[in-house]
Amino acid sequence: MTSTLRYQSGFANELATEALEGVLPRGQNSPQRVARGLYAEQLTGSAFTAPRHANRRSWLYRIRPAAMHEPFGPREHARFHNRFHEAPATPNQLRWDPLPAPPADTDFVDGLVTYAGNGGADEQAGCGIYLYAANRSMQGRYFYSADGELLIVPQEGRLMLHTELGVLDVAPLEIAVIPRGVRFRVDLPDGTARGYVAENFGAALRLPDLGPIGANGLALPRDFLTPVAAYEDIDGDFELVAKFQGGLWSARIDHSPLDVVAWHGNYAPYKYDLERFNTIGSIAVDHPDPSIFTVLTSPSDTPGTANMDFVIFPPRWLVAEHTFRPPYFHRNVASEFMGLIKGAYDAKAGGFVPGGASLHNCMSGHGPDAASFEKASAADTGKPDHITGTMAFMFETRRVIRPVAQALSSPQLQGDYYSCWQNIHRHFNPES
Repeated sequence: MTSTLRYQSGFANELATEALEGVLPRGQNSPQRVARGLYAEQLTGSAFTAPRHANRRSWLYRIRPAAMHEPFGPREHARFHNRFHEAPATPNQLRWDPLPAPPADTDFVDGLVTYAGNGGADEQAGCGIYLYAANRSMQGRYFYSADGELLIVPQEGRLMLHTELGVLDVAPLEIAVIPRGVRFRVDLPDGTARGYVAENFGAALRLPDLGPIGANGLALPRDFLTPVAAYEDIDGDFELVAKFQGGLWSARIDHSPLDVVAWHGNYAPYKYDLERFNTIGSIAVDHPDPSIFTVLTSPSDTPGTANMDFVIFPPRWLVAEHTFRPPYFHRNVASEFMGLIKGAYDAKAGGFVPGGASLHNCMSGHGPDAASFEKASAADTGKPDHITGTMAFMFETRRVIRPVAQALSSPQLQGDYYSCWQNIHRHFNPES
């Protein structure tokens, strides 16, 4: 076994890396004989004829081809699924407390719990939204999703992601993206872990266009890190778990599938440190739209409209004068699923805690609770306000987000969430 935590920087770059010198072929991708007795295999994440800027593929040079495993059979996982239509979609504002500690011996896959979603793999559109809580590293088991890429947002506890293309060490306040089809296992360096996952069924996540912002705002390409090649040369009796068309499948495999000795291409896992985000904000009046906090976007077939956005609300200075500084009351065509990694969210005085989640669907009114509104309305906007010690995020999509039955019946669902707006005072006076 060989592993490393070295990284290459850049987003969707054409990269080349080898764990053993001299493996990468020169002049062609699939020579008659690959060095050191390896096999050449292409992993393609886009249509072969996709435009060059959107074409995603990597050539892998591995000990055994990925086809070498026994047949798959269905594998039961009652809490992890894509049955997004099993319960009626709701316009109600919803909020959940964090997941409790999991039962003993729960790894990353067993700890995944479906909360909501839309679309699906067969549509190649929409997203699945999951939370996870785990207390054991994956042992003798490997996983991949054939349905979509996985955006992983740790909230508590580090994840060591051993993938076919290398190793990612991902801590809270960082994110990782595992491309569709890439096999991996998860170790827990801290013993326990909790967080969020969005599975993107649509176009691959990419950096948003910047428009008038210019060249140097939001997330910068050079801050995205891709692993260098690392491989496992291990024989044994292992399980390969595949997510396919919304369900799980299991196959026996007699070797580690993480046996890629070298690779080159632009289809690979990556990580990003959210604290490197270059926040843009108003220095005059009015709270800007949350689109200026977009880290990654999955575009749809409608220009300017996302299949899914990943948006963060990081530490920042608020300096706009004569204006309401926190997020304003709003209704919009997009649907929003929020999570909190650290600290407090500036539009909620309580109830929304790290590890928790909320859902505000299309055209459902939401915004600051009563206490946050009164505080912001009386604030001295002649002085700057430095928001620190926080990191909230949002999975936003043009589709209605449909909570599944287990999320709607969960003991973590806060039945009184709506009440945070009920004591907003009437201030209207037609005479003044």
